[in-house]
Amino acid sequence: MRQGRDQQENDRDGHNQFEVMLPTRTCSHRRRASLVMAEDAKQMDGPDEATACFVHSLIAGEGLASAKITNVQVSKDRSKLEADIVNEPNALDIVVDDDERGKTDKRSKSPQSEVESRHLTRKQLSDMAWNVRNLSKKLGSIRLKLNVKTIFLVTKAGDDSVIESTRRLTRWLLSEARGTQYVIYVENRLQVDPEFDYEGLLKEVSSVEDRLKFWDTKLASEQAHLFDLVLTLGGDGTVLYTSWLFQHIVPPVLSFALGSLGFLTKFDFSDYGNILNSVFNDGVLVSLRLRFECTVMRSNPHPRETPTSKKQRDLVEELIGDEPDGDLSHRPDGVVHILNDVVVDRGPNPTMSSIELFGGDEHFTTLQADGVCISTPTGSTAYNMAAGGSLTHPDNPVILITAICAHTLSFRPIILPDTVVLRVGVPYDARTSSWASFDGRQRAELLPGDYLTVSASRYPFANVLHPENGGDDWMRSLSKTLNWNTRQRQKAMK
Repeated sequence: MRQGRDQQENDRDGHNQFEVMLPTRTCSHRRRASLVMAEDAKQMDGPDEATACFVHSLIAGEGLASAKITNVQVSKDRSKLEADIVNEPNALDIVVDDDERGKTDKRSKSPQSEVESRHLTRKQLSDMAWNVRNLSKKLGSIRLKLNVKTIFLVTKAGDDSVIESTRRLTRWLLSEARGTQYVIYVENRLQVDPEFDYEGLLKEVSSVEDRLKFWDTKLASEQAHLFDLVLTLGGDGTVLYTSWLFQHIVPPVLSFALGSLGFLTKFDFSDYGNILNSVFNDGVLVSLRLRFECTVMRSNPHPRETPTSKKQRDLVEELIGDEPDGDLSHRPDGVVHILNDVVVDRGPNPTMSSIELFGGDEHFTTLQADGVCISTPTGSTAYNMAAGGSLTHPDNPVILITAICAHTLSFRPIILPDTVVLRVGVPYDARTSSWASFDGRQRAELLPGDYLTVSASRYPFANVLHPENGGDDWMRSLSKTLNWNTRQRQKAMK
């Protein structure tokens, strides 16, 4: 029986995860100290079969404009799209070339074969960014019919009042009245939570034991392709935690507002029944939110290097100067995908940080400050705003750089295109180390000589939009949540 269930899971019709793929291309450019040589660069032969989704096919079918598609599904062979053609405006036509249909799928399932964003050439990174922008624009005008069988629930941590809501939602989804036998995953801590009352659910609903399962962080990161839809119950922090759980492909995320902030949580939980029925029956509107891929790069020591001789090394020269073949100055030490921002600051050190800032193959400046915040458009209303940075609509394909208490009057916040690869390093002669914080969830110390790369991620965050407001409620969120430009109206002259 177990083998049969496993085979059934592997043979499911399609997955709803979002990932951006690039065509195979010979790398002709090598970024300084990026560990990629032109002659041995990793190639992208295609998506992992376990992560295959209709977004891959959407990107593969770029080029034809007019349209009448509202229901998009993936065929069993995952080589083309199946769609319901209807006479509706604001729809998109998506076609897969015949050449693509005839290809044999020889994709590797090993995560080691994935190419990270910092390995991409300038051309590849630009193509990837354009694909995300173009696809996101199209997805905002069509309803995608999700083939939902397995649902992943994320509950706000530390708030017992949300657990009761999670239980109600779980029981509703497991009810035989739904028609579809959904498999529901909830966090493993709820299995023993008296408020959730797992044993009581076993008695209330038949076949719960087979369809109610529990997830941990390892399952979310390694088996993300199992889930067709993610439901979050909490605030924006819960959505950020969801992004943290899914470090690679991200299933579509529908967020119920049960927290303090509301930039990412657009759905009223009191009406969850009607909302989910509409999602299952009518489809969803999806916005692809830009995420960053951040890689910590550690300095490789020179032979017979001493603390004194190490301070004589020049980080600027190592990152943009000439480098002898085979003599790599740095090595990678962990990759993180973030939705909000990465902050490099002084940490517990009493003195300000000294930070080198690079863009592509250019040294931008040396920053002396408490730190620097590098934000996505989604994170522009978070630390970036508090540090004096610009507010940016989440659809803008940009990178925001804002200094934190800079020791100059002239460092102003800047906005760069998402095709730039940033590098933020600590010079070898810096007095102290710096600390990097990723979406406020993890911190890593950057010693003198270490640096951090920040680039657009191949794995955007698939955010389900409210069907009535779509993506046009960002300004309303500013006014509602932050009281943006709120003041008493000036009286008219009499």
